[in-house]
Amino acid sequence: MTDATFTFRVDDELKARFTDAAKAQDRTGAQLIRDFMRDYVKRREDEAEYDVWYRRQVQLGLDSADAGRLVPADEVEAEFARRRAETGRKFDDAGS
Repeated sequence: MTDATFTFRVDDELKARFTDAAKAQDRTGAQLIRDFMRDYVKRREDEAEYDVWYRRQVQLGLDSADAGRLVPADEVEAEFARRRAETGRKFDDAGS
């Protein structure tokens, strides 16, 4: 991989404060900017990947509902009431 130069303008005060902050961490401003750039690109890639996954999950749910694979609301409520009661018992037992 070849290196490229990235040039941009920043006011003198910000540059000086950034340089001082970098030195306090035994880093150069260029090292920190490269780190920031890597983190930013990674975060954007992760967000895009999550968006693809999320959309796929939504579509699977819609397809399942369209195919009639649904759970009646009263069954869902009953299941989660059971889970809440079980969790409450665990907390009660832990407090004893």
